[in-house]
Amino acid sequence: MPMEHLHVDPRLERGDDFYEALMDMHRDLSEEESRLANAKLILLLSNHIGDIDVLTEAMRIAREGVAANGA
Repeated sequence: MPMEHLHVDPRLERGDDFYEALMDMHRDLSEEESRLANAKLILLLSNHIGDIDVLTEAMRIAREGVAANGA
């Protein structure tokens, strides 16, 4: 089975609609509830993707430039 790679080029149709739906998901939630909703969304989408190599690549890219030490 060939290894998948993370697609980082823009592919999301109706990106503005997705962003609005994401903001709606967080509306009226406390900070803790918002973090929990994000965690649940990440787990649901990770299960849908189902490829650990793609997921670890996504985590690596997402972390770049975010850590306090700039790593």
